[in-house]
Amino acid sequence: MSSTSLAIYAAKAAAAARAKSAPAASAAALMQIRAYSARPAPTQQEGTDRRKVTTQTIRKMYADGKRLAMMTAYDYPTSVACERAGVDMVLVGDSLAMVALGHKDTSQITMDDMIHHSRAVARGTRSAFLVADLPFGTYQSGVTAAVNNAVRMVKEGRAEAVKLEAGRRGAPKIDAIANGAGIPVVGHIGLTPQTAVALGGFRVQGKSVGNAQALVDDALALQDAGCLALVLEAMPSLVAETITKLLRIPTIGIGAGSSTSGQVLVLSDMVGLFDRFTPKFCRNFADLGSRMASAIGDYKDAVRDRSFPEEGVHTYAMPAAAEENWRAYVQRQFGIELDTIDMKQQPADAAAAAAAASPKPDARDLDPAKEPSSSSSTSS
Repeated sequence: MSSTSLAIYAAKAAAAARAKSAPAASAAALMQIRAYSARPAPTQQEGTDRRKVTTQTIRKMYADGKRLAMMTAYDYPTSVACERAGVDMVLVGDSLAMVALGHKDTSQITMDDMIHHSRAVARGTRSAFLVADLPFGTYQSGVTAAVNNAVRMVKEGRAEAVKLEAGRRGAPKIDAIANGAGIPVVGHIGLTPQTAVALGGFRVQGKSVGNAQALVDDALALQDAGCLALVLEAMPSLVAETITKLLRIPTIGIGAGSSTSGQVLVLSDMVGLFDRFTPKFCRNFADLGSRMASAIGDYKDAVRDRSFPEEGVHTYAMPAAAEENWRAYVQRQFGIELDTIDMKQQPADAAAAAAAASPKPDARDLDPAKEPSSSSSTSS
């Protein structure tokens, strides 16, 4: 970093420090300090006094009738975005198998994959309550496997709770994890993507009276087993409302209507980053996929027409004396004439002279009526 940059940074840091007397302006002042990967911008947690969301927070919000906002995250950048948005719960969902890793379904992701992603999300999560899915095959074989993998997810993945897709037959495993191992569990009933093949695909559940009653029985069994909360996916609104009114724990809906205690969506779906399909229950809050592709296209064009990087804006310079000595050394040692001009070190008249001295396009290039001769055309 040059001495000029250091001075600018010091001035901004001093201004941010003075802004601490005005809490509302403090975070904004801090965010104006230039940031990059080696010196990230402060997160919302560092600029505010937002308290950590715990199991007690979740229970109190439920008791007070305050709706819970849960969002999926799969890596550090998405977890920081969730943190800055102030969501209550962050879910490292096994949906990352499809939306982040490109698999055709969620059953292909491994425990090691989930731990890897959960650790990354944990690094960016400071206030939100962190839940991670136990992937397919890590708890179906029995209570011992379920407990061992839940412990791994907490110890290695830094999760605060685990989520299992299980009906009443999974209650003993949930009981062993929640009450035996002391790890909070979020249950998941309705459409369970890990076993979608057995359900006949990604289909709405509980559309008949018998199937709706089965979901109610599952919900009550998981509550009795010790679940902290229950995800209800892809079921009629009336069924979700029935379950919500019967339970004494929060319900978190995804395609289950508006009467649940909270909502969760897959981040990639709601911001337009997943290219295969968008579920009916998902609302698009942004179209980042097309905006990202457009930005990358602009970057590609800027690289090809040499408008990026711009000297003096996106580049680093040598001190004037060192630059002069280096140019002379390179010319003498290698016979190379350096063309780069540091615009920041040029006075206005020198910069204008440099611009005037740059090659001008041939007039024929500016006249679309004149075609280049065949002898001068080249193929790229």
